[in-house]
Amino acid sequence: MAFQVQPVREFLVRPALPPQLARLTDLAYNLLWTWDHDIRALFRRLDPIMWKTCANNPVLMLGRVPQAILQRAASDPRYLASYRRACERLDNYLESREPKHDKLIAYFSMEYGLTECLPIYSGGLGVLSGDHMKAASDGDHPLAGVGLLYQQGYHQQFLNPDGWQIEHYPVNDFYTLPVRPVLQPTGEELKVTVQMAGSLLYIKVWHIDIGRVKLYLLDTNIAENQRPEDRDITDSLYGGDVHTRIRQEVVLGIGGMRALKALGLEPTVFHMNEGHSAFLAIERVRSLMKEYGLSFEEAIDANRRNTVFTTHTPVPAGIDLFDPGLMYEYFGSYCQEAGISFDQFLGLGRRNPSDHQERFSMAILAINTSAYRNAVSTLHHKVAREMWQDLWPRLPVQEIPITSVTNGVHLLSWLNGDLSLLYDQYLQPDWRERYTDPKIWDMISELPDQELWEVHRRRKRRLINFARERVATFAHSRNASPAEIRRLADVLDPEAFTIGFARRFATYKRATLLFRDVARLKKLLTNPERPVQIVIAGKAHPKDHPGKTLIREIVQLSRDPALVKRIVFLEDYGIEVGRDMVQGVDLWLNTPRRGEEACGTSGMKAGINGILNLSILDGWFDEAYEISGGWTIGDRSPYSEDQDEYHASTIYSLLENEIVPMYYGGRENGFPEGWVRRMKQCLMHLSPLYNAQRMIGEYMANLYTPAHEAFIHVREAQFAGVRQQVEWTNSVERAWPNIQFVEIGPGPLGSITSGAPVPVRAAIDLAGLTPKDVRVEAIVGRVGVTGQLEDTRNVRLPAIEQRGSVYVFEKEFVPDQTGRLGYALRISPNHHEDPLTRPCDFLLKWGIGT
Repeated sequence: MAFQVQPVREFLVRPALPPQLARLTDLAYNLLWTWDHDIRALFRRLDPIMWKTCANNPVLMLGRVPQAILQRAASDPRYLASYRRACERLDNYLESREPKHDKLIAYFSMEYGLTECLPIYSGGLGVLSGDHMKAASDGDHPLAGVGLLYQQGYHQQFLNPDGWQIEHYPVNDFYTLPVRPVLQPTGEELKVTVQMAGSLLYIKVWHIDIGRVKLYLLDTNIAENQRPEDRDITDSLYGGDVHTRIRQEVVLGIGGMRALKALGLEPTVFHMNEGHSAFLAIERVRSLMKEYGLSFEEAIDANRRNTVFTTHTPVPAGIDLFDPGLMYEYFGSYCQEAGISFDQFLGLGRRNPSDHQERFSMAILAINTSAYRNAVSTLHHKVAREMWQDLWPRLPVQEIPITSVTNGVHLLSWLNGDLSLLYDQYLQPDWRERYTDPKIWDMISELPDQELWEVHRRRKRRLINFARERVATFAHSRNASPAEIRRLADVLDPEAFTIGFARRFATYKRATLLFRDVARLKKLLTNPERPVQIVIAGKAHPKDHPGKTLIREIVQLSRDPALVKRIVFLEDYGIEVGRDMVQGVDLWLNTPRRGEEACGTSGMKAGINGILNLSILDGWFDEAYEISGGWTIGDRSPYSEDQDEYHASTIYSLLENEIVPMYYGGRENGFPEGWVRRMKQCLMHLSPLYNAQRMIGEYMANLYTPAHEAFIHVREAQFAGVRQQVEWTNSVERAWPNIQFVEIGPGPLGSITSGAPVPVRAAIDLAGLTPKDVRVEAIVGRVGVTGQLEDTRNVRLPAIEQRGSVYVFEKEFVPDQTGRLGYALRISPNHHEDPLTRPCDFLLKWGIGT
């Protein structure tokens, strides 16, 4: 007889805390403890072993810790003093330092890496999102995050005896995590709904307190959803098939927008961190059409004004694409009910809107529906402009309207505690509040070399103890022999030079580059006078067999009898493993194909801990190499496959002839003086530049504030300005085919002397438009070897004469360089807006220059 599930009446049991420690719950549920060492130490001090077994999760720990331990702490004056200080730190921190205003940024991301006990992230994108939230809190910026609360999160990694990656998906118990349901004034849990392929989907809203800001997370695994496929939408991150992916992105974008509305929040800026959340734009368009009576074109224009899109993807393969039939399944009725043309909607996600067979791109949707778009490093800026140039086919690549904000890391989350204590002694007392100020870091030069070296050695010993315990624990879980477990408990040498490499095992990251010449590597690692060892970590995507093969090759090499104590692979790479590695190795290795790492932040995390980088000039390191104290692999040439051998040889040569000898040499005073000088250079220059506080400051100044002000302006008078703008745009588009250059002058100039003015003149038939409707420019620059203009600048020409529908535009300019120069003339609509906010397929006509 089958067992029939009975109705369950739920209730929640909270830990019984002594009155003297009643606010431990407040401290546990605000993630300030993830970057405040004193608050975190309060929980660890209760029971260090339980803190570790609870995965550094204070909520779970408070539910498990015996009452005897709590009562003992409540009667301990020393613990109570620490408790009161922690409460004061939380209260003082939560006091807003800025006056309240009407600005609110809604930040949407598919994943958030906040702490090891919240497995709702997979890698760098999630950790960046978590650091973005923490930096917003520290800066008291008005920001609210939106994401998904995954029942299983991203996979846990285990290796079988052969070294092949196996994925486990443990189920998260949300009620033992620092996350809580959002409650309505009635006390009921907040839920919103969306239509999902013909059925009504219910979404529960949770929240996490991250210092002063909140992160709202969406959950579909609730009783109201009867269909398994609906409950499983928020099951795992980047899991399932294409239906799962589009469902997750509908929940994130459309469900996220409806959650914000149900919360009573009215964001003035919307930030899409990658294209996963781009469906929020169509939901905003629907709302604007319904609430303000805007047309589709007007709503698109209004939506664009205050939407920011950050692209992290340097290769087309990383972009979500959906077939037209799949899009119709999920959006056919949505568009019909909203009064939106389905074909117009699909056009927003296509390079060629008229190609009905082209798949729908989430990145193109994000680009088309945002006015502010940015890459995440200076090099990625160039890559992104080239990648998306065909969306603005009439613009030269250097004018593609994508800007850049180089990523940063949350310094207080990733800086090791020993180094923080050293800073407390030798830097300014308020260095934690002023760490973006380079003057703070000038005092690094005053750190005693010996003390800095001892701090580093202490973190290295901690890493090695962590690594030994971890590899032994994982070996025991796969039933390894007692002999192997004993061997693993003694891996690594605290005195040996240690290289760290931790990456997602995608093939473009070239994880096996270091292992290309095994004989040469063995000689390097087993040198009895100057031994070297390698600590490696990283996951492969469950469907990435080449990535799993790379892991297996490394693991099998680590079992070579000559290398068993010199190469260690740490399983289940995540925040905890990454933190110990970037704080404890001697050298951080990074080997991606140049141009394929959008930014990368692990090297930054190493750098702020005084760990030197050995890296390809890609992502952030392309900007930082000269000031980093580290070493570069190769040069700034574009990647080609024949570089693999050259780069591997360069790594060996640098290690053999420069890096390892420097580490072991110059120790007359008991420490490597040349190495410590480089450590100080690294700390002094990277700490103030590559932190998330600097990053979010740039977002605020260059993207969020302009977007906020643009929306406040267009919102006036029920979006009257948007209606006028769309009407004007339509009139320009009607006239545009008839606009033509009638005359361009003067003729060839031959040779002129530097400093002499160059006259530029154009007579243009504006086909009924007026000069204020257009922008006429001379693009001036050096003529390159291909005949194209390089190093250009724009010179705007005013109208000086009218001849019926023909207007004459003229201006002189003085060349600012010598050599072979030229110019080209063009005309475009005068949108009266920042050129970086130009819409796609921007209208433009070119004349002929000299």
